[in-house]
Amino acid sequence: MQDGETARRIGFILTPGYALMSLTSAVEPLRAANLLAGRTLYRMRFFSLEGGFVESTAGGGFETEPLDRMGTEFDIVFVVAGGNPLQYVPPPALARGLRQLDARKVPLGGISGGGAVLARLGLMGGRRFTVHWLHIDALSEAFGDLLIERALYVIDRDRFTCAGGVAAMDMICAVIASDHGTDFAQSVSDWFIHPRLRHAGEPQRLDPAGRYNLHHPVLEAVVRLMTSHLADPLSAGQLAALAGCSPRQLQRLFQDHLNSTTMRFYRDLRLDKASELLEQSALPVIDIAVSTGFSGVAHFTRCFAERFGVPPARWRRGRD
Repeated sequence: MQDGETARRIGFILTPGYALMSLTSAVEPLRAANLLAGRTLYRMRFFSLEGGFVESTAGGGFETEPLDRMGTEFDIVFVVAGGNPLQYVPPPALARGLRQLDARKVPLGGISGGGAVLARLGLMGGRRFTVHWLHIDALSEAFGDLLIERALYVIDRDRFTCAGGVAAMDMICAVIASDHGTDFAQSVSDWFIHPRLRHAGEPQRLDPAGRYNLHHPVLEAVVRLMTSHLADPLSAGQLAALAGCSPRQLQRLFQDHLNSTTMRFYRDLRLDKASELLEQSALPVIDIAVSTGFSGVAHFTRCFAERFGVPPARWRRGRD
């Protein structure tokens, strides 16, 4: 094992609106690793643009050093971002600092929306990565050539990204396992009553069956088809045929189990995704309409207003 002189140096850059849980889920396993090893395996430093106390959305926070004192002597530097990272424009000092780190071959990481910040700066080209599930579709729409995965965390060579929340613990335990072995990493995980180290490819969210509490195999199959065909909606006949039943049987199942018609449920799924894109991206309304399967702005606007009580533009303004 490493001693204090050769401890790995981990930096965290906190951006406005970061979530305390996402950050502490990364920090606490490193602290526990030092404690369980009886020596300093990891040295952590915290930075922000101006330095000083940086408050999280929960109210608590961390004391930080100014970014201009950071230097490049790190083994990994993580950007911690929450809120809506697609609307966060990295200040020139942050962009300059991250590019300097990249030029010096310092591995970079993103926690929660941190990967989106790196992507905006062109620092995720050719690298697989992930962000919080809420931002994945908007990021894909804005930057079509990115290698985004719906995974808990992704480690691709010199890039370390995770979905935030407790996924940060899984990612950091994977780092610890690489440094000090899986048994030691499991001991760290056990310390936090987190008995199973989840693998990187596990999903961030429940699948549709779990999310809607579905217990009928036909409904499970159809809702999965719906969620994977938002931009190119299938007809009721196609859904029924692919699920192995008749449209009438399918309609009865939706009415009995979900108190909705088949196509109304499908349309609501598409409108829910549209509302996410309106909040999480600056895409034009026409692009959002097309990406959620509506033939034009007028039809999309009518349907959106019927579901949410206001037209898309007003919905977006109300959340700015």
